[in-house]
Order: sequence, then structure tokens, then C-alpha cells
Amino acid sequence: MAFLRNIPHNTLTDKELVALYKESGDMSVLGELYQRYMELVYGVCLKYYKEPEASKDAVMQIFEELVSKLKKHEVDNFKGWLHQVAKNHCLMQLRTPRNMKTVEFNTELMQSEENLHLNGVLEKEEHFKMMEFCLGTLTDKQQEAIRLFYLEGKCYNEITEMTGQDWNQVRSLIQNGRRNLKNCMEKNETAVRSV
Repeated sequence: MAFLRNIPHNTLTDKELVALYKESGDMSVLGELYQRYMELVYGVCLKYYKEPEASKDAVMQIFEELVSKLKKHEVDNFKGWLHQVAKNHCLMQLRTPRNMKTVEFNTELMQSEENLHLNGVLEKEEHFKMMEFCLGTLTDKQQEAIRLFYLEGKCYNEITEMTGQDWNQVRSLIQNGRRNLKNCMEKNETAVRSV
């Protein structure tokens, strides 16, 4: 590797620069290598920090980390490895306790799980009552087709056999019944909210 020392650093590949730095510990070699990907590192930091100044600081901190890390690790793809080092650095900084944001909350404003569960049950019960009411507003044939298809899980062919209607009639009854049911539910839901 001694022959690489006489070649200008900017003509060497990443892999050659990594090898030269590991052998010599020359900071100018590391600087050349890092310079190539400084914008990439800044971009990664900016993605996580969302602040230009914090990102610039992190770029310098990551360079300082490389001084020892690059000597310890076997690196085949410097660009990919550096990207991962930058990402890990940012995530570790964001996870430190000083970066954790705490928010105080008023416990009186919290809803207990028991009340929340009860509210959900009552809401579903109201929804079912409204659906039963709206099913009653459909024509008898639509109501029968909707009940067989949605509530009993019958397919079109089974419904045609049970009702004696042809396949297209069954399809039309289900589609129109579903649309009418939906319109009725939405209309009644809006009326309940405005009360």
C-alpha cells in the first residue's frame, strides 16, 4: 500500500482510500473520503432532525466517529456503510432523554377504558337499531334480498333458487337495496347529530 501514498487522493477509489486510511491513520485521507459523501450525510441528518443547524453539527460529529469506527470495521461499500452510520447516529441522538419531549396531561380529561368500551357498545347498538329501522323502509323484495345476501351470507345463485327471481333481478335488488339502506342510514345519522 505504500505506493498509494504518492498518488493524489482524489484519484483513488473509496476502497483504496479506506485501505490507505486504515494503514496510515492519515486524517487527510479520511477527509478526502468523507468529503465525497458529506452532502449525503447532511441529507440523511436533515431528514431526521428537520433542522439545518442540528444537521450540520451532526455531520461534524459523524466525521469524528469515523476516525475510530473505520479502523474497527471491514468496509466494502463505503457509501452504503456511511449512510447507515449517519442514520444510526441520528436515531441514537433522537432517542436520548434530553431529546425526548414530555407533555403533561390532565387526568380528569382522560376517559376510562370502561367508559370507552361502554360508549362503543352503545354506539353499535344505536347503529343496529338504525339499520333495522332503515331495512324496514325498503321494499319487501329488496329487504329479503339484503337479508339473505348480507345477514345470511347467501350467494346470488342461492338467492335466485330461494326467491324464484332471475339472477339480474337479484343483483338489482341487492344493489338498489344497499344504496337505499345507505341513504337512509346517512340521513338518520345526520338527523341524530343535529339533535
